Amino acid sequence: MQWLTAPRWWARVTPATLRLDALAGLLGALLVLPQALAFAALAGLPPQYGLQAAVLPCIVAALAGSSWHVVTGPTNALSLALLAMLTPLAAVGSPDYIGLALAVTLGVGLMQLTIGTLRLGALAHFISPTALLGFTTGAALLIMLHAMREALGLPASASPDAARTQALVLALVEQAPYIQPGAVVVTVVTVATALLARRRWPRWPHLLMGLAMGTLAALALDGVLLLTRGQQADWWHVARWAALPVFHASWTWPALPLAQLPEWLGISAALTVVALAQSIAIAKALAERSGQHIDPNREFVGQGLANVVASGVGGYVVCGSMNRSVPNLEAGASTPLAAVASALLLLPLALFGAPLLAWVPLAGIAGVLLLVGWALLNVDGWRLLARASTLELGVAAATCVATLTLRLEAAVVVGSALSLGIYLQRTSRPPLLAMGFDRMTLPRRLVVRAESSHPLPECPQIKIVRMAGSVYFGATEHVSDQLQTLRDESPGQRHLLLMASSMNFVDVAGSALWRNELRHRRRDGGDFYVHRPRPEVVAHWQRDGFLTLLGEHHLFTDKREAFVHIIGRLDPERCAACPARVFSECGPPGTRPQDTLGHSPSSAD
Repeated sequence: MQWLTAPRWWARVTPATLRLDALAGLLGALLVLPQALAFAALAGLPPQYGLQAAVLPCIVAALAGSSWHVVTGPTNALSLALLAMLTPLAAVGSPDYIGLALAVTLGVGLMQLTIGTLRLGALAHFISPTALLGFTTGAALLIMLHAMREALGLPASASPDAARTQALVLALVEQAPYIQPGAVVVTVVTVATALLARRRWPRWPHLLMGLAMGTLAALALDGVLLLTRGQQADWWHVARWAALPVFHASWTWPALPLAQLPEWLGISAALTVVALAQSIAIAKALAERSGQHIDPNREFVGQGLANVVASGVGGYVVCGSMNRSVPNLEAGASTPLAAVASALLLLPLALFGAPLLAWVPLAGIAGVLLLVGWALLNVDGWRLLARASTLELGVAAATCVATLTLRLEAAVVVGSALSLGIYLQRTSRPPLLAMGFDRMTLPRRLVVRAESSHPLPECPQIKIVRMAGSVYFGATEHVSDQLQTLRDESPGQRHLLLMASSMNFVDVAGSALWRNELRHRRRDGGDFYVHRPRPEVVAHWQRDGFLTLLGEHHLFTDKREAFVHIIGRLDPERCAACPARVFSECGPPGTRPQDTLGHSPSSAD
């Protein structure tokens, strides 16, 4: 299997990339510590489960997956979804609840593995770049919005709805009078230092430098508070991390009572959709920025293996994390080894670095996330889209709004559905273009009559059209209406020549449409002919019997041959009285083309 082969990024590993990956990994480890603990609490699990989900599963996903920059771990959306689905089945935090969480994680991993192994990842190609632009922008705004609470020093809400965008904005507005100046100072110092470092020393880890300076600013504020004997301490206090739990990963296989098997399958399937939608959307969004090619099947396999491992080491459901993946890219990560470094550095930080990490201010981390969110905003992409297509601009805007107001995976579905809707709307109205010669003298060619400033007259008995698009079930009504209009407007043109080289595809409904047109033409005393149909179209017509009904002598690869054959079947009396004389085979006025066939130059190049 392809996903068992060595990944292409091995060739990118150099001492320089290893240094960049190590620095990006350090930043990732610092960011994941508070997030992993908080997300585990959101899922109703002990905090150490968040740490355990962020180490070994992260390493497995990075090495087995496709993306160079996606960092896998627990996320707020998956944590809240797991809590909502398991709460009716067991008491939150109980041994039964924890066992169900591990069993569901295993189920998600197995389903993801199955999807990747069966190579069903092609479904990810239906996430359009337009939808990705809206999703990325919405995700950037979410990152910045969620970071504002710590950036302003506001207390966290205990409500499970606090993670929703509307509730978060309302809480920020209501708590505006309680903004902590100390947190704001630390945030500003962090952001300013990082921006200055990126401008003056672009090769240095500017985000880590900003976080370090923000930590020094928080220590300086502590010194001010000490000198002033704690006066106005509430205003200048800067919140820091709480005590870290003990990390103790051990392999345990989750058990599931058979009575709960139906619930297990349903919950696992739902979370599989959520996790895969988030992971592949993040991978594609980052690939747009880095120029990397994503293999969806390999990405699904990597995510599946990560969840299988998570269920065994005391973690819970994981997927690609936007809050960690984007900082990973912005910090200069070159290969998945940055995610591996992040997970490996998390271990000593959690085990031995608790006293040092206690000095890192939450406002400093918030400043880093604000920079990450700002870097993710693609203003140029929006400008280009506004100039290119109003419809696609609407799709991107709707996806952005959905990302802010719905779950991430739902936003991806909304954007993809809208993009597919626009595609179907466009392809369901393929034009049937009337063709004619561009001049009377040789050499000449067939052109679209509507695009010619001086269209030549048409043959009164032959209608020549070009089908510019696929004829499938969604387009047959439109094409049928165009064909009916041709018959109504030009009843004397009983013979129809279809230029089919641009007709890429027909399905059963499309083939039935051409069968109906053939019946109409022959009933009216004319016939139907096809020039240069694509091999796949001919193969379909052979399978469904239309080619037998049409007759292979009605298929032509050469226009000259087609014209000679059709002209030989026209009404000679009408030809003799015709003033158009469109074809060179028509001969002088007053003659019949049957008298000159085979003795005249080609009608067209």
